[in-house]
Amino acid sequence: AFAPNWLGDAVMCTPALRALKRRFPEAALTVAGTPAVCALLEGLPWLDALHPVPYRAGPGELWRHARLLAPHARDLAVVFPHSFRAALMARLTGARRRLGQDRGGRRVLLTDTVQPHRENGHIAPIYMAREYLDLLAPLGAVDDNEGLELAAPAEETALLRERLAGPGPLVALAPGAAFGPSKRWFPESFAKVADNLAADCGARCVLLTGPGEEDTRDAVLAAAKTPLLQCPKGGLGMLKAALSLADLLIGNDSGPRHIAIAFKTPVVCIMGPTSPAYTHSPWERGRLLRVDVDCGPCQKPTCATDHRCMTGVTVEAVTRAARAVLAECGLKTPRSDSSP
Repeated sequence: AFAPNWLGDAVMCTPALRALKRRFPEAALTVAGTPAVCALLEGLPWLDALHPVPYRAGPGELWRHARLLAPHARDLAVVFPHSFRAALMARLTGARRRLGQDRGGRRVLLTDTVQPHRENGHIAPIYMAREYLDLLAPLGAVDDNEGLELAAPAEETALLRERLAGPGPLVALAPGAAFGPSKRWFPESFAKVADNLAADCGARCVLLTGPGEEDTRDAVLAAAKTPLLQCPKGGLGMLKAALSLADLLIGNDSGPRHIAIAFKTPVVCIMGPTSPAYTHSPWERGRLLRVDVDCGPCQKPTCATDHRCMTGVTVEAVTRAARAVLAECGLKTPRSDSSP
């Protein structure tokens, strides 16, 4: 199976991947994806193998990886991404059956196609986990309704459990978003929410940022009056461990949101330019905060106007939502069940 490139989409693909394995329990399920996606999916008990493919690999490298995947894709290749490139790679593996959505001129590369979700004749947003499951309909694979799934590595989890221990709820802050700056609420606002929760309920706030988000991290740290915890460097394994232990995540509509959902961690999601239809999950607990604006949802990585979809979300609103979620979950002290 070819996994989506974005981390959040890859998490939302896990119910479909699990359904695929249940449908063909005797088959070896190999997932090809970017190195980051492979690291994200590592540890899932029903995956037989992961095959990292460099992001935007050139034609020669694409061909080489397709040939390496050929023995694993002999009977079936499922193409979850929408790109022509992913369908081309499936074709290059020589898989006898190649299943994907009929879009972007890919029909010639696929043996089996499913039509995208449409409304009034136009492709329309649908929850991505549902889209990925619908793609498997021709195979007879069905959802088990267990939701998103990830595995947190034991070593990193044990390390963080000790390092992040203390009184009060553990609140994770994820101020980044790889999609672009339009998805990012403001570092100073995250810092103020951390200050509020520390004062209100003694919350311990852990700041979660990744490669390329150093400026965002530094801006939050500079603005916060309360000391913020940080995780040791450890990539996605450390991120999964942190979100499996957190009592609450406050973040943008980005990968950490869906990772938190996979670990049943409540989320306060601050959503700006993207449509909630893509990511509205029946398995998510918490609050979704967004402001309806005349220019949105624009789905653009950079705002062309005044970023009103994000400036309209106030520190007070996010603080209230966080307080409410913590109260609903009875989390005035750290969760007793903090295992992944």
